[in-house]
Amino acid sequence: MTYSEAIQFLYGLRLFGAKFGLENTFQLAALAGNPQDRLRFIHVAGTNGKGSTCAMLESIYRAAGLRTGLFTSPHLVSFRERIQVNRQLIPEAAVIRLVGEMQPMFKQFPPGHHPTFFEVVTVMALKFFAEQKCDLVIWETGLGGRLDATNIVTPLAGVITNIALEHQQWLGDTLEKIAAEKAGIIKPGVPIITAAEEPEALAVIEKMAREKNAPLTIVGQASSLSPSWGKTKSETGKMPVLPLLGEHQRLNAALALAVVETLQKTIPVSAEKIHAGLETVQWPGRLQLIQRPNGQKILLDGAHNVAGARVLRAALSSWSSNFSLSDGTLKRGLQPAAPTTSAARKFTFILGVLQDKDWRHICETLAPLAVRILTVPVSSERTADARELAAVCRTVNSTAEIVAYDSLREALGKIVSDDFVVVTGSLYLVGEALESFGLSPATSDERALNEWGACPQPLSTTG
Repeated sequence: MTYSEAIQFLYGLRLFGAKFGLENTFQLAALAGNPQDRLRFIHVAGTNGKGSTCAMLESIYRAAGLRTGLFTSPHLVSFRERIQVNRQLIPEAAVIRLVGEMQPMFKQFPPGHHPTFFEVVTVMALKFFAEQKCDLVIWETGLGGRLDATNIVTPLAGVITNIALEHQQWLGDTLEKIAAEKAGIIKPGVPIITAAEEPEALAVIEKMAREKNAPLTIVGQASSLSPSWGKTKSETGKMPVLPLLGEHQRLNAALALAVVETLQKTIPVSAEKIHAGLETVQWPGRLQLIQRPNGQKILLDGAHNVAGARVLRAALSSWSSNFSLSDGTLKRGLQPAAPTTSAARKFTFILGVLQDKDWRHICETLAPLAVRILTVPVSSERTADARELAAVCRTVNSTAEIVAYDSLREALGKIVSDDFVVVTGSLYLVGEALESFGLSPATSDERALNEWGACPQPLSTTG
């Protein structure tokens, strides 16, 4: 089997959709020798900020000398991004071997119960992390939490970043219902840490924590400044400077710090190592600022839901146009500036969104910031129509130049003279842009592995 053949096999598993529930994953893990029993986990759920929080936790614990596993989704370019050890992508040879080892197990499942793509990848990750003797695995949920394949583990701590409306067709149409699904990762007696702020969502999390006798820590906006940050001062007295852009990352960092503090007796980490971990964290595609050879600035951000679009809008509204870059990355001293008019900022947007997202509200949130908007289809069978995106953008920004294009490649050819370009709306689009800029090459188109089908009924009715 070649790597391309292994990827093609995984691609074929999409036909089995996403049958939510844990029975298949438990059975598949048992056939694989229950590798999760040989590992320690921090389990991370939530609507936005999961990936950034996972990246911070991984960076901190790796800086402390632990051998870390990182399991996240979706991937931006390569499937191998999903499974990393010490931030090294799983080797192609390991993907080939693990797929080959998993295939005979499928014969143990009756017709109609074939493991899905995410179930198979979850157990592949568990096998690989156990083989690699990881000291700690940072374990991100896929969709929801309660019936997500990742929920077969019992972690050292659980994390719920926040709660917002998303995937309502599967998770439920209210914050309470979505919170119940996310809070399904809470285990008896296992600490749970959250930065959720919405009262109705927080009430659900608090109720479930009480029922499970799980110690609950709530991290609020004030915690993003103190005292957590002060505890991470180095010997020089300086606080860490996050390389990840956006004020919201300070709250994600405070959340990560609260997790580390909660687990100090189990996994001690010094302030110096926390400082080093935060200052060196990397998480591409989320407010990632790059500079092209001609001096043009490109901001890549996978603002794929309304809450994410609001975070992007807040960041763009507060930043100065005086960015200092070196070697394609933002240097540390980016300072917020007083908001200026959108015309003064001269932002150009390339916008592509998936049809099953709340794309109308995403357009309404972002379009007023731009003087020029190029809408494009996402490289996905679920893409929203670029012309429909353009039409909505025009309703909220009648002064901008707004044109729909047939592809990202075509749009990129139209913005070579624009000073500051924001590529956003979908992580799929960000992944395609990274490839186009030569920043994350892939040997084949693996983004299609992010496509999946799901059961039509909400999770709450699937038991």
